[in-house]
Amino acid sequence: MAGPADDRRAAAIDAAAQAAMAKTGAKGLAVAIVEDGKPVLVRSYGVRNAAGAPLETDTVMYGASLTKAVFAYTVMQLVDDGKIDLDKPIADYLPRPLPDYGNLDAYGNWGDLAGDARWRKITPRMVLTHSTGFANFAWLEPDEKLRIHFAPGSRYAYSGEGIILLQFALEKGLGLDLGAEMQRRVFDRLGMTNTSMTWRADFARNLADGWTEEGKTEPHDERSRVRAAGSMDTSIADMARFAAGLVRGEGLSAASRREMVRGQLPITTVSQFPTLQPEAPAAARPKGVAAGLGVIAFGGPQGPGFFKSGHNESTGNNMVCIERGRRCVVLLSNDVRAEGAFPALVAAALGETGLPWRWEYPDRFKP
Repeated sequence: MAGPADDRRAAAIDAAAQAAMAKTGAKGLAVAIVEDGKPVLVRSYGVRNAAGAPLETDTVMYGASLTKAVFAYTVMQLVDDGKIDLDKPIADYLPRPLPDYGNLDAYGNWGDLAGDARWRKITPRMVLTHSTGFANFAWLEPDEKLRIHFAPGSRYAYSGEGIILLQFALEKGLGLDLGAEMQRRVFDRLGMTNTSMTWRADFARNLADGWTEEGKTEPHDERSRVRAAGSMDTSIADMARFAAGLVRGEGLSAASRREMVRGQLPITTVSQFPTLQPEAPAAARPKGVAAGLGVIAFGGPQGPGFFKSGHNESTGNNMVCIERGRRCVVLLSNDVRAEGAFPALVAAALGETGLPWRWEYPDRFKP
């Protein structure tokens, strides 16, 4: 039964959310809070489409790159099952050399790597710490060709292309159906009934469209292909269940839970994007920030924590967790403008965390 303290917290979050929407112009926002590994508050505000239908706690929203954290959680279960070794080269899982697969529309431009044997050194750990050496996606390269820009494992550079490489190894090398694995290991396990890696027809009844920086409405994309880098649809209620499960280590060994969220590879750039930017002098690098497995680890006034964001032209998401007290806040917005209020919302939910906002959102929080 809710008590006065719970009522005060709900009122504070309601006020912070309304202030955030007024400040940024965001049309829709959803917030969930986890305490001691359990969801304690799940709220939604605003509208889910241009017709003015209300955004609800079970409204299906685009998960964007929060998908990567869910994928990493799935991979760590495979590690516990002995199916994957984080430090075994991906080359060892494939029956053929990677470039021999050519350029596959469903996966990646692997044929572009012919002549660069460094692909043989890439491991699942390098993929999940974003240190493969790939650009975010090959189509962002000037010639749209996939290439390795630095020695794999040597530094951080965010890459969805790397995530797809590990998906390829799981599916083509181990014969796994990634969508089915994530459904069974994560969504079914945690009761995430409105979450899927591909479009479901029943989502249409309560679906969020999005708004861009310019205030233009964007229809929800009905994704038909499993993409570990970002095809997940979900709801704020479901993401509350995921954050709670992750922070308490549901379905993982204690060792795998620690491994996923510990800082493994120091961040050496002044911001996350653009990727492949030059490494910064030591004094300009974010302090205490490092890549975990599918998440970013950081330290702050409340001790260690981790986070993962998700973003596209009409989506702004973030999940922030503090290890002490197993506390998290999840923010989903179908309006990318809401990102400008994320620091205030996280502070309202968790207090000051020390999250490196300028590194994560350099265009919104400039020095």
